[in-house]
Amino acid sequence: MTTPVCTSASTAAAPATRTGAYPSFSSYVRARRPVLLRTARTLTANANDAEDLLQTALAKTYVAWERIEDHRALDGYVRRALVNTRTSQWRKRKVDEFATDELPEPDPLPGEGDPAERQALHDAMWRAVMKLPARQRAMVVLRYYEDLSEAQTAEVLGVSVGTVKSAVSRALGKLREDPELGLVR
Repeated sequence: MTTPVCTSASTAAAPATRTGAYPSFSSYVRARRPVLLRTARTLTANANDAEDLLQTALAKTYVAWERIEDHRALDGYVRRALVNTRTSQWRKRKVDEFATDELPEPDPLPGEGDPAERQALHDAMWRAVMKLPARQRAMVVLRYYEDLSEAQTAEVLGVSVGTVKSAVSRALGKLREDPELGLVR
């Protein structure tokens, strides 16, 4: 004859609300965690998912702790919680990838070149921007990379709008004259 592991929820007392209300649960987790983690690891693809799975199963066990009559069968109860939780996760997962014979390549948008050329231009542009004086560089970055208006750039740097306009104009002139950018054009 088997002993029931868990009584019905209707006969259970209200679960404890403060941390450490079940000292025997804490000692059970400390003692059995390595074994339960190995079980979780066999159910998942990596160690981080196994940790999450074990935490979820232990949380479910904690909620039912007062209803568990036979504490000798705790490992079985937690293992069943691990399997059920993993099955639920597996059923809920959304498949975003599909196997195909050919790798899909995105169609290039009009005006887009080779990605390697775009990266080379990007790198050349940053090298040219880094050659600018610090104040001009800050204004160009705020104005064009951070997409701030002239007034916002002036406010951030604590200068007038006219100063931003003239400094950005001089910086763009230097960028136009940069020999490395001339080769990319």
